[in-house]
Amino acid sequence: MESCKVVENIYLLVVVTLISVLQNVFFAQKVERECNCKNTHASAFERVSCANRNCMDAYPTFLAVMWCAGLCLSQAPAAFAGIIYLLVRQKYFIGYLGQTSQSTPGYLFGKRIISFLSLMCFVGIFNYLLGRFFGSDYKEYVETITSAASALLLLP
Repeated sequence: MESCKVVENIYLLVVVTLISVLQNVFFAQKVERECNCKNTHASAFERVSCANRNCMDAYPTFLAVMWCAGLCLSQAPAAFAGIIYLLVRQKYFIGYLGQTSQSTPGYLFGKRIISFLSLMCFVGIFNYLLGRFFGSDYKEYVETITSAASALLLLP
């Protein structure tokens, strides 16, 4: 029964992680399709390859801060921010295939989501240290604030 409790605390993070893996497969297939295309232009392949590389460069950071925020603070806002990040990453990738200027809003929005998740990590760790050393636990208050603040991520 203890394993059910663990899964209950991380299942949203697991779902977002699996969706991100599927998205990576989609990106890889786009690169492969562009590479195998006989009548392709070198610039089209370069754009797809560069967009995929840029997305993969930020991927470990995204996973680390999403899991840290979900484990240290609250999984629901972290998973919500993760889903929004994946949508933004998709917009960035598709935008990069057109003109590179179309990818800029997705890139900037993705940075904001990574910053929010990082802040959640720091707040969660700080709250843990407060509880551990001073006996003060503000986790319920902080979870309420981050749940409300995660909706603010939708603002452009």
